[in-house]
Amino acid sequence: MALRELSSLEKSLGLKKPNKYSTQGERKVPVLQNSNGPSLTGLVTIAVHLVQDAKRPELLGVSAEQRAVVQQWLEFRVTKLDDCPREEVKNVLKDLNQYLEDKVYLAGNDFTLADTLMYYGIHHIMVDLAVQEKEKYVNLSRWFDHVQHYPGVRHHLPPVVVLRNRFYTSSHH
Repeated sequence: MALRELSSLEKSLGLKKPNKYSTQGERKVPVLQNSNGPSLTGLVTIAVHLVQDAKRPELLGVSAEQRAVVQQWLEFRVTKLDDCPREEVKNVLKDLNQYLEDKVYLAGNDFTLADTLMYYGIHHIMVDLAVQEKEKYVNLSRWFDHVQHYPGVRHHLPPVVVLRNRFYTSSHH
């Protein structure tokens, strides 16, 4: 899965020359075979490298505080969401839903790498949620729908239907 995410990230960043990836260990940790330096290991490390390679530093945050928030969510993705036990998924969704209550994106009002990687990491969960379950996580569902329609993000993933009529009041139509 991580290799497809990195490939999609490359496309969304407009990187022309695809990188060579492999995986290591039973957790299939991605490894970037770097021709002009040491290989890079780990989803977040490689993703940050790709963003820098594409000269898109704004995706890592524009202020020191925003960069820290982006880093926090990238760590959350790999430590809390990836390999999350089934019985803990609802707690993770609840935490994300609460956090997103007053935010457009994970790092505030700006789209960042954290949104892309969290979207990729949570997609398989959202696609399996019933409509009633998505309604319980209204802020998360709003954010998810917003990110899946962000230009260039979705690539290899099928769209997830989120019923807008439940999430937006009639004054916003």
